[in-house]
Amino acid sequence: MKRPTIVHFIAIKQNDSVAINATLTLKEFDYDLFKGYPTFTPRLPLQSFVLMRSLTFQIKLEGVDQNGDILFAKNLDTDRLGVLEIKIPLGKEIVSKFSAIRVYETKYSDGIELCLGSFIPLTIVTPKKVLICDFDKTLVDTKYSTAKEMYESLTNPLEHFPTVQKSVDLVRQLINEGLHPFILSASPHFYEDSIRDWLYQNNIYSAGIFLKDYRKILAVLERELTPKDIKMQGLYKLNHLLDIIFLTGIPDHLVLIGDNFESDPLIYQTFAKFLLGEIGARSLWVELQRSRPFLINRRQKITVLNKLYHLSSMVKISKVRPKIDVYIRMRFTGDKMILDNVDKIRNLSFFTY
Repeated sequence: MKRPTIVHFIAIKQNDSVAINATLTLKEFDYDLFKGYPTFTPRLPLQSFVLMRSLTFQIKLEGVDQNGDILFAKNLDTDRLGVLEIKIPLGKEIVSKFSAIRVYETKYSDGIELCLGSFIPLTIVTPKKVLICDFDKTLVDTKYSTAKEMYESLTNPLEHFPTVQKSVDLVRQLINEGLHPFILSASPHFYEDSIRDWLYQNNIYSAGIFLKDYRKILAVLERELTPKDIKMQGLYKLNHLLDIIFLTGIPDHLVLIGDNFESDPLIYQTFAKFLLGEIGARSLWVELQRSRPFLINRRQKITVLNKLYHLSSMVKISKVRPKIDVYIRMRFTGDKMILDNVDKIRNLSFFTY
């Protein structure tokens, strides 16, 4: 039996609004009334390949208080990929009262509201502490270079690959210090269930997961992501770094964790300089176009520039000057990072391990 289901849902309370990032899809449920649910085992990425399908959904959101009373209701449409990204202004009084969001799909079956679940929104308390961590080569030593390695990745749970224990210990330590975790990975979007299973196995909970939506690469006319972005991670990661800050607001303390395998040091340094006010939106945009990891087309230029100006306004309005720590995993002895005057950027610290 197929029915709409939520693949990914993040709701974050802000002062007078709630920010929501969600993805829906149609999924086959193999529940048998007489046999019950199947035994739970780590999920394989290939099992979620159905997420390559593109569909539009209509959803109803209800915010309820601790007694179950409805405080607000919104009817919204996802985009054609089943993705909803929105910030809903509610007022401080309602935000302080509502404790859960009920989600219904109202289009799939005429006249029926299908309940997709009830979710507790995240509240990132002041001072805001945010942790953004890469996944591949940072938490798990995955390999995708050859066709054989790609096949193994699709047909095995992530526990099949070596765990980078130093990174896992660092993430747990930072979470214990009060930082809220987000996982930002260039893995395909249908890896989410597998990554979530792996995080739970390693006692990392409540992490928001942001992955690369490969359906956007196949949407040739839209040009939001193109085939070059399969290998080049600069634009994709910068885009989602901006999205996470829009969700959480300007943090007081931001920790970025990545590896020295591709372009994490450059991406993190570029983002940190902008967030700290060391470089303006226009200057950063010009600088990005000179860097190979940030080769972008006209559509991508417009999208990135709009987000940069939006965040630039947030930085100017905010009185917070965040403390930013960057941790980079050096995979081999003798690895070097080519960075531009990191030591001269105030409030920014780079560590290697």
